[in-house]
Amino acid sequence: MKRFFQSFIPLTVLSGVIALFLFGCSGDRTITLRGASQFDKNHSYTKTLEKFTELVKEYYGQPIEFEIYANSELGLEKDYFSYMSQGLSVDFAIVSPSHMSTFSKAAPLMDMPFLFRDIDHWNKVLDGDALQPIADQISEKADVKLIGYAGGGTRNLIVNKPVRNMSELNGLDIRVMGAPIQTKMFQAITATPTVIAYNEVYNAIQTGVIEAAENEAAGIQQMKFYEVGPDIALTQHAITVRPLCFSGKTFRRLPEDLQAAILKAGKEAGAFGRQMESSQDAEILSAMENEGKLKTHPFTERKMLLTLAEPVKQAYAAEIEATEVLNRINQVQ
Repeated sequence: MKRFFQSFIPLTVLSGVIALFLFGCSGDRTITLRGASQFDKNHSYTKTLEKFTELVKEYYGQPIEFEIYANSELGLEKDYFSYMSQGLSVDFAIVSPSHMSTFSKAAPLMDMPFLFRDIDHWNKVLDGDALQPIADQISEKADVKLIGYAGGGTRNLIVNKPVRNMSELNGLDIRVMGAPIQTKMFQAITATPTVIAYNEVYNAIQTGVIEAAENEAAGIQQMKFYEVGPDIALTQHAITVRPLCFSGKTFRRLPEDLQAAILKAGKEAGAFGRQMESSQDAEILSAMENEGKLKTHPFTERKMLLTLAEPVKQAYAAEIEATEVLNRINQVQ
């Protein structure tokens, strides 16, 4: 009899029972939402999630509980995205676009070098709706909502000699990440890219296998790259975008006023995270320079870098079916 009864419970009814169990049916059960971060409580991503919860509480104005699991307690970002897609374990998290590529061919565009002209352009793009087609695709295919955009780490060249212009950049032996777009992009700007494992970069520069690498300030500091590459060329060739995500399955189970609070808080928390990370990035680089660990060099022909990169950007966007998005980004003034 038990087996007979179970076989005839409609899936929609079962889902409804679960929803009632989780969130209550008469307002007497406090809603609890879970966030996850790979990093400790002092990291900008974790602080961004905390800011998000504070804003939701403020805008919702009713009892609600949040739990944030830091230090990879619930896995890594790729796990968080999978959990949110399934509506399990994690309700919100900050996730790298690379972990969304299974559901959206266009998602990796957000990590493409030279996507943004500068920090101001980056901020305007993320405050606007230029990325909305990618967000819509991810929402449809993965059932995960992109409710805000954090990030802000700026990647520059780490070199064992000054590189300040196109002449000094020409033929520079530089380590790049394994994605083909990285190799194509650095070839386009006249460097000589080589794919090398991240943990081998220090020794590769030290022994002369390569002359340069590229990274954010935090990476330069953590890996002590300044010891072998003390000259930092400020190419600003990439500024990170890290979407603040929310599970679609969880979102639909919530009251409409809470949904509205989440969307508003997500956008504002993303902006908060961008300001925090971009400021920290600049502060770390400045501190290392003040300590005499490295020397920064403005790249005087950065407009030429953007010009050389544009055909590669367009070809890559066409390959991943993101030409519309790239054009929208380029049109932001």
